[in-house]
Amino acid sequence: MHTNIESNPAGSSHRSDKIPLRLARMRPLSIMIVCALAAPAALAENLHDFFQLAVKKDPEIRQARANFDARHANLDIGRAALLPTITASAAGSRDAQAPASTYSFANGYYTSNYRINLQQAVVNFQYWYAYQSARKNDESAALTLAQSEQQLIMKVANAYFNILKSEANLESYSAEEAAARQVLESTKEKFDVGLVTITDVHDSQANADLTTVAKLLEENNLNKLREALAAITGQEFGELAPLNPAFPIASADPASIDTWVKLAQDNNIAIKIAQRDVDAKQLDAKATKAAGYPTVAFSTSYTWSKSGLNASFYPSVANEGSSIGINFSIPLYTGGSRSAQIRQAYSTRDAFEEALLKSQRDNAMIARNAYRSLETDVKAVAARTQALLSAQTAYESTQVGAEVGTRNIVEVVQAQKVLFQNQRDLATARFTYVIDTLLLKQSAGVLNPQDVEELNQWLHQ
Repeated sequence: MHTNIESNPAGSSHRSDKIPLRLARMRPLSIMIVCALAAPAALAENLHDFFQLAVKKDPEIRQARANFDARHANLDIGRAALLPTITASAAGSRDAQAPASTYSFANGYYTSNYRINLQQAVVNFQYWYAYQSARKNDESAALTLAQSEQQLIMKVANAYFNILKSEANLESYSAEEAAARQVLESTKEKFDVGLVTITDVHDSQANADLTTVAKLLEENNLNKLREALAAITGQEFGELAPLNPAFPIASADPASIDTWVKLAQDNNIAIKIAQRDVDAKQLDAKATKAAGYPTVAFSTSYTWSKSGLNASFYPSVANEGSSIGINFSIPLYTGGSRSAQIRQAYSTRDAFEEALLKSQRDNAMIARNAYRSLETDVKAVAARTQALLSAQTAYESTQVGAEVGTRNIVEVVQAQKVLFQNQRDLATARFTYVIDTLLLKQSAGVLNPQDVEELNQWLHQ
């Protein structure tokens, strides 16, 4: 965005006509209004556009999906132990023996056989508990992917609104630089006619130089932020749609901290993942213990074989056979390894139970802090708005005082700094509120793409 206020750059030639003091005094207010209301080009990209791109192209979410697919395969692996196993085999050989001068396989003795075998676990508690554990782990994997999707919303929103905040800051620094140059030129003109001292000129020059440095630093920061957003989507972009000045700043709904904490305990994805992990480790422990239980398996097989000599006066012999059986087994002693594995499995479950408790407590704290932060943001925006109005009034009064000789240039410069800093603080407070609304929903586990769509409606198209 560009301000409509014209200014002379540092080192420009001395103007032949004076800028009226009243006009110079009002220009910062005009700049502030332009910063707040200026709209970008019609083709500005919005939050929805970037989120849709990120869903397809962000490496982290694509990695999360691949990790889910890998973990989801464990469900089929665990189920496979409960299903029949069918194997087929074939073998053939030829034996020959003769004097070295006549040795050949041609008239050797040959055998060939084919076999197909089926096995089915009938009673195996270890396999059953392992499969149930795989189901819980699969639920955890799905929740982890959902958590990554929520994190993607926050990542895109943070990147987008950080750019808007930096653009607002840069606009303010540019306006401040223009105003500082106006003060510098006005001070030089007054010095030429003996109304101020050279010290006032030096103070004005220093202030103008410092505002230029601040603007350059913010330009660099904006470039970095734009690169960060481009890294998420994998492509460059142009103008961003800014936040509508009418965006409502209101308390959380429902406006109760306990309601949000309860919502977080019931819906937060991190807690759900921790709960599934505890369930999976409990089943893993049962599977480890069940390794010492009796097992029953069913098996059946069919075999066909043929053997004989190649010579015609030795007929080949073919045989076929089949078998069916029930196998019962029970481990009696494993050198103490099984009891150690059981202790290890239950200790691992206990550790995950403590992790669940920590997740519940941490999330309750996060939800409370997010709620309080949002409430503070509402008050901060109101206070910053009033502070900006007060700073504008103070700045105009200081310039009037400087015009009549009751205020000096140092006071004008200071009032100017306070004015523009308050302008930046208000912009920061508004963007902080936007992000904190999403953080509160994330802590409660209710953040979803619909929130992106609703927020996008408040961006200028």
